[in-house]
Amino acid sequence: MSRTARTALFWCAALAIALCYGIACGHLPGFGGSFHPYADRAVPTALARRTANAVASVNFDQRGFDTLGEEFILFTAVLGAAVVLRRARDEHTVSPRPGRVLPTVRLAGTVLLPVALVTGVYVIAHGQLTPGGGFQGGVVLATGLHIAYLAADYRVLRSVRPRTVLDLADATAAGAFAALGLAGLAWGSAYLENVLPWGALGQIVSGGTVPLLNAAVGVEVGSALVVLLAAFLDQALEIETA
Repeated sequence: MSRTARTALFWCAALAIALCYGIACGHLPGFGGSFHPYADRAVPTALARRTANAVASVNFDQRGFDTLGEEFILFTAVLGAAVVLRRARDEHTVSPRPGRVLPTVRLAGTVLLPVALVTGVYVIAHGQLTPGGGFQGGVVLATGLHIAYLAADYRVLRSVRPRTVLDLADATAAGAFAALGLAGLAWGSAYLENVLPWGALGQIVSGGTVPLLNAAVGVEVGSALVVLLAAFLDQALEIETA
């Protein structure tokens, strides 16, 4: 396809999307009004299914199929970045030089790294109860792990970041989310239907399949972000053109 044809196709698609978006916005309810049909249904459904965090109920129960798509968007993006940033034939690997780190920064990193990892696990585990969940907790885990890079050097980060294991965890967690949806079909209901006991509202074991889906997303997001940053850091610090 020529450059002119690609440009014409882009503008046709952009105008069509802009037109549909404008029409959709024109049918939105007025700002600050009392008509909230989605909230009127979503919140009672979340409470009925013992999920105190209504957002988590929407993401992992009422509209779990949408979250499945969002998870695989991240998975595909990380996979694409890893393929593009892989070592080429005319490149070779060098040992990264250690940087100078102030003792106070090293001490702060030593203290904060385990705190950040525990916080990430807590956010994931309590996603059905309080604001947070798999996406947020996964980001906290990935960010916390990279404190090792800021407080020490890249060699330390590489030693606590087994990329092969995280690649496997990323793929396994993404597959686990999709596989959990089959429980609904096996139960004779819809895909990703909440079929486990709902438990008691406010307890950590509540929400049916919501905690399991939350955990799968947390592992996938955390692993994916670490793998993504590893691809960029490897390219910047270890790979040189021959």
